[in-house]
Order: sequence, then C-alpha cells, then structure tokens
Amino acid sequence: MATILILQGHPDPAGGHLCHALADAYAIGAMAAGHAVLRVDVGRLDLPLLRSQHDFLHAPPPHALAAARAALVEAEHVALFFPLWLGGMPAVLKGFLEQLLRPGFAFDYVDGGGTLMLLEGRSARVVVTMGMPAFVFRLWYLGAGLSALTRNILGFVGFSPVRSTVLGGVEAAGEATRRRWLERMEALGRAAR
Repeated sequence: MATILILQGHPDPAGGHLCHALADAYAIGAMAAGHAVLRVDVGRLDLPLLRSQHDFLHAPPPHALAAARAALVEAEHVALFFPLWLGGMPAVLKGFLEQLLRPGFAFDYVDGGGTLMLLEGRSARVVVTMGMPAFVFRLWYLGAGLSALTRNILGFVGFSPVRSTVLGGVEAAGEATRRRWLERMEALGRAAR
C-alpha cells in the first residue's frame, strides 16, 4: 500500500468545482484499496509570493507550509488537480509550488553546477481540467502549461514517472461524461497511479 498526497490546486477555497469532485473520487478509490491518503487544499493556504532570488534561496518557508512539507516527505505518490487558467496553472498553485519546492528541501545545487534531486522515489499524477477540447490543448498548444509542470518542476525535483490526465470541454460535458471521469479517477486512486 502507498501513501498518497492529494494536492487540490483549484484556487477557490469554497470548493464545489469539478477539480474537487475529481480529487474526492481519487481519494475514495485510494482509501478503498487500503492506501493512506493525505490532503492539502492549496486554495485554503495563506502564503506570500516569493519576490526575490534571495527569498527563494535563503528565507525560511512560511509556517503555513509545515503540514504540506511533512505530507510531501511522507508521500510516495502525489496526485495534483487544477484547472487550466490562461494556458497554465493558476497563480496560487504556482506560488505554492515555488514556496514548497525550494532548495534544501526539493533539490540542492551541486558545486561546479548542476542539481541534486531530493524528492526522487515519488511518482505523480497531474489532472488538468479545461474549457477547450483536450486535443486542441495537446496539438495546438502542445500541452505547454502541463509540460512546464511535469518536466520543468516535478521532474526537476525527482518525481518519476509523472503521468497526466487532461479533461477538456468541461463546461459542455454532460452528466454521463462527468460520471466516467469520476469513475476513472476512482480507478486511478485504487491503483495509486
């Protein structure tokens, strides 16, 4: 059995969005299979934005990150849910990741250049919802916002493999489609994938 961290990246702290339902379905499947589930709702955290290289490298992490840091250390798998906004993740989620995945915790610089990945041994599933059709995002936009996260952030600190699920046309999706999405998330949670 795995320890799974579910990161809810929707910035609305009130909840009630498709991302919240998808994460809940993932958690239900994971718990039904006996996995331990930890959860962090990014939209409910009060975090400042990093504004300088000095702060990124040297300032202590905000106290509000303590539980998220502890959960990430414990987790073997991370499931991250967010809506696509302006081609990428919402600013609140990006700010959270910048605060969370800092030097000395997620990676370290190596003398002479290069980096040491400190979060190796963890896998991830990124679930992105969007208004546009998923094939348009992947073919026309080349999935740029998603690859920036999967390769340049999660891969950079050691997550592997990093899998993704792109759910497009969410506003036009009918009840049957949404039910299939929830069933798929439940199955992924059971499999810790």
